[in-house]
Amino acid sequence: MARWTSRCAWPQPWPSRTGADVRVFGPRPRRGAELIDPYFEEVLVPRKGDMRAARQARAALRAWRPDVVHAQDRRAGLVSAGLATTGARIVHTYHGVPDDVAEPWFRGVRDATPPPAYTRAVLAADAAVARVVHRTVVPAREMGRFLRDRLYVPPHRMTHIDNCVDVGASNPPAGPVRKLVFVGLLVERKGLLTLLDALETTMPQDATLTVVGDGPQRMQAEGRVTRRALTNRVKFLGFRSDVPQLLLEHDALVLPSTMEQQPLVVAEAMAAGKPVVATDTGGVADMLGIPGADCPRPGDVDALAARLRELFADPDPTSTGEKLATRARERFTAEVCARRHLDLYRKLTASGR
Repeated sequence: MARWTSRCAWPQPWPSRTGADVRVFGPRPRRGAELIDPYFEEVLVPRKGDMRAARQARAALRAWRPDVVHAQDRRAGLVSAGLATTGARIVHTYHGVPDDVAEPWFRGVRDATPPPAYTRAVLAADAAVARVVHRTVVPAREMGRFLRDRLYVPPHRMTHIDNCVDVGASNPPAGPVRKLVFVGLLVERKGLLTLLDALETTMPQDATLTVVGDGPQRMQAEGRVTRRALTNRVKFLGFRSDVPQLLLEHDALVLPSTMEQQPLVVAEAMAAGKPVVATDTGGVADMLGIPGADCPRPGDVDALAARLRELFADPDPTSTGEKLATRARERFTAEVCARRHLDLYRKLTASGR
């Protein structure tokens, strides 16, 4: 029997379905903990530099003698890389670069401003971990290109596996798109102010925008709405835990970020059958199945406004939503994600590499 362990909770293929012995190590999840309780062992590493806690975490993992260890974030990757010589196969999912890495530098644009020295040191550590572990999983293909071209990680040490979301019933818009929703932290890189600027000249009188999320830019965004022609048509809900339901209740998602990788909310909107307007950042265009040139450039108010006009004028948003829902079911379900991870684990344990 194989023994697989993860450093955090994800939609695991549990023993009854795989014949494997599974255990989850890490802090207790705030949501869904009851789903992993039979397989859960609490292990805490409060800070990346806490060497004592890291040694204790490695000791707990080593004592269980796993065949595969799957680390699910940067800190878990640093801890688990120290187990690469124990005989276990170490897998690390690289979810994204630090927030102060700008899209142009991420994409290798010549003369793009590099991130600060501390962030470059973090990326150097990421590169070192990727060379030590047996396989790095990248949810977005653009992330794989970044690791290859910027951090010089050998391509054969990476595997692309999409993120997954809960996929339920879809509800494509039945008529013209009028109810927009934005979901995300209210911080600069999410581009909410750019969206408000674009909507000022494009928003039909009967259209609305619902902003789901909170953060330091909320007061500035609310002030901009009050001063402009968007008063009474933009609603701020703050943080919400019912995002899938809110997506079903709206016509389309807008995500004008300056930096993303493979945002879960885009996959959730697709699964709900909603058209998506998003900027050409990270792997978003690939998620939607369109050329990056068809997405507005990050920060380009005019291009975003033009794309929004097309969305409001779309005579058949139902068809668009249905196609996106089909695509989401092909790529982003938990079943697809689990199957691809299982294939990777079996390949690594069979080959020993």
